[in-house]
Amino acid sequence: MNSELDTLVGSAREAFAAAATPAQLEDAKARFIGKAGRITELMKGLGALAPEDKKLRGAAINQAKQAIEEALNARRKALADAELEAQLRAEALDVTLPGRRREPGGLHPVSLTLERIEQIFASMGFDVADGPEIETDWHSFTSLNNPPNHPARSMQDTFYVDIDGEDGIPYNLRPHTSPMQVRYAQAHVKKHAGRAELPEIRVIAPGRTYRVDSDATHSPMFHQCEGLWLGENVSFKDLKVVFTDFCRTFFETDDLALRFRPSFFPFTEPSAEIDIQFQSGPLAGRWLEVAGSGQVHPAVVRNMGLDPERTIGFAFGMGPDRLTMLRYGVNDLRLFFEGDIRFLRQFR
Repeated sequence: MNSELDTLVGSAREAFAAAATPAQLEDAKARFIGKAGRITELMKGLGALAPEDKKLRGAAINQAKQAIEEALNARRKALADAELEAQLRAEALDVTLPGRRREPGGLHPVSLTLERIEQIFASMGFDVADGPEIETDWHSFTSLNNPPNHPARSMQDTFYVDIDGEDGIPYNLRPHTSPMQVRYAQAHVKKHAGRAELPEIRVIAPGRTYRVDSDATHSPMFHQCEGLWLGENVSFKDLKVVFTDFCRTFFETDDLALRFRPSFFPFTEPSAEIDIQFQSGPLAGRWLEVAGSGQVHPAVVRNMGLDPERTIGFAFGMGPDRLTMLRYGVNDLRLFFEGDIRFLRQFR
């Protein structure tokens, strides 16, 4: 190579050495051996030389090009090695550190409560029914003696989906699990069609429900458990016995009093709110509302496909979230749904 080509190779090596990133290195490459680079320009000038000079000059340019390419590849490898080393340092693993334990999981406290409710009522002969969380207007309201524009709807018909049902009214996110009482009873009637006497209906319907409500004791999504017992001679006395036995079993204490306060629900008549009072402990002496109840309204019995002249009984609805708060001494419902492992770990 002559002095001009030696200088060109030296300049290329300096430019490559100064490139701190692969992108900068590619920019430097373009200046020397790219399509518009210095070597390409020199090769284009060979056409003006005599054949003998062209041969010598071409060999010298090719030698310079090889030297530049070697310098380029060497710098590429150096940058790649440096990047790998930095990555390894960043991902270094200290094998002397203690291992990460995979802790055993556990059921959510509300799930524990639902399981407990189902077990207690199963021991009393109740079935467990499960059904859709997206319901028709008829099942959510009208079948429960709660027709359109009824004032009792104001706090319940709150979440709808953008799909109309067969009645032209949009489907809703169920505000209670009462629709499952109607669905279960209708299926029960169909199953035993033709029989002279229809077996009694005993069922609970636990599940998620939805209403526009959110504070320390309410959530837009919450859990509810409805209960239904229908037969020919099911009375309010049976309701009191069943629910008293349930509460004392659930809270594992007989030191517990119940109070039934007159109330109003469209689907029961007469209706009552159920309060409990602990006789000892941190909640002693306070009446705490835990459920609504009543004798099933004749219109609802008729919508179930039954004869209200022959079939009577009671229904109740309670909040498993509220029962969970009372059982475990939790004062803010939102803690159950925030997903804080520190809180949930206590119930494993």
